[in-house]
Amino acid sequence: MNPPTKLPPARDEYEELVHQGVPLVGHIVRETLTRLPAHVSRDELMSAGFAALAQAAKAYDAERGAGFFAYASTRIRGAILDELRGMDWASRSVRRRERQIDEVREKLAARLGRTPNDAEVAEGLGLSQAEIDAHRGDISRASVMSLQGFDDGTLDEVLPTRTLTPEAVIERRERLAYLHDAVATLPERLRVVVQGYFFAERPMVDIAAELGVTESRVSQLRAEAVKLLKDALNAALDPELVSKPAKPNGCAARRRESYFAEVAAHRTYAARLAPTPAEIRTA
Repeated sequence: MNPPTKLPPARDEYEELVHQGVPLVGHIVRETLTRLPAHVSRDELMSAGFAALAQAAKAYDAERGAGFFAYASTRIRGAILDELRGMDWASRSVRRRERQIDEVREKLAARLGRTPNDAEVAEGLGLSQAEIDAHRGDISRASVMSLQGFDDGTLDEVLPTRTLTPEAVIERRERLAYLHDAVATLPERLRVVVQGYFFAERPMVDIAAELGVTESRVSQLRAEAVKLLKDALNAALDPELVSKPAKPNGCAARRRESYFAEVAAHRTYAARLAPTPAEIRTA
């Protein structure tokens, strides 16, 4: 005998679920946009998120035990990723400039017998160093790593496939390795928040209950952790971008420096350059 078909929720219940989920869509879209180029349309992501929210409200079954926000969050994130798969992550002008830079770099390398520096590439293109730096920012935002999902290669599967130079592959591996190490060596409470919120997608209320604090405090810890992670990566790779502490000689500044040193010493340089799990699976 077939099990009874689950009836869709009553209209009032459905509308209430959608109403409750609207802020969730906005939160996920805002969070996603912080890791994307400026030209990605917020409205398109919001539209995809709202469509997924409506579908989640219709399909939600409270008897299965999962909370609605956790269930809807998964559906919304999936829909947004699907939307991003159909987008070009860098504008045509950015991609055209990238090709021009690659061509000039290759010609200079052949002529000089070594890898040219940015100043030489800028001169070859008739650009300023600032313009080269700005372009690098555009490209890095187009391929920026996500704090969530880098263990299972989620973002690797979303980003459009294109040939990377060996130098770019090595640089990307190094950044991913530093990010892993920075998360692993976070102070315990911050690590619990990062792993719970970004990786396990746990609701803030659950994380707050585990830590014995308020949801507002969890939000503060999350912001503190993200800032610390960014500074740890910059300390290793772009020292000039590290934010300056309010009291450079204070205890907090010394703890930051100790954390940065721990991240740097977490694994060897050779280990950071080893192929990632996602590269091994797709090899």
